[in-house]
Amino acid sequence: MARVLFSGGKDSALSALLLEPFYDVTLVSGTFGIRDTAAEGRAAAEALGLPFEAVELDREVAEAAVERMVADGYPSGGIQLVHEHALETVAETADVVADGTRRDDRAPTVDRPLAQSIEDRFGVDYVAPLSGYGRGAVDDLVERELSVETGPSESIPKADYETELRALLAGEHGPSAVDEVFPDHEQSRVVGRR
Repeated sequence: MARVLFSGGKDSALSALLLEPFYDVTLVSGTFGIRDTAAEGRAAAEALGLPFEAVELDREVAEAAVERMVADGYPSGGIQLVHEHALETVAETADVVADGTRRDDRAPTVDRPLAQSIEDRFGVDYVAPLSGYGRGAVDDLVERELSVETGPSESIPKADYETELRALLAGEHGPSAVDEVFPDHEQSRVVGRR
């Protein structure tokens, strides 16, 4: 069984579709219990016709990620910390663990030493189906295979780390901290297959 880290967005959904001919795929969203994001992940998984599971992540990791983001003034390091924790958590119960990281992503990324470390420590295979694809190629495949909604991060409900990290950041450092740390960007949410 391949357990794919799933935000409900186009990258993780496309990764799942690429793995589907070869594995029994389960979509897995991690939650810190800060905001209930499982419903968004479940809805996106249902739209894809794939099984879904929510897993509990360690809230201390979210807190450390928020402090790192505040110290850095941008989210990359904190998101990387959370992604590694999520991979390790899911690897505990998988034969194959996968994600939607692309070749040109800045964060999160999984380099070769990290991938090998996860494989060795947990006895799993780590698979990154989009690691050879740039953003343009991913967008082309998504256009052919998925129906998605896009919009500003705060307006697209998803089952991703960013949603909970934004809420924790606002709660601990005030709403203005979110705008100071997170740049404006578009998010996607999968609403079905084409």
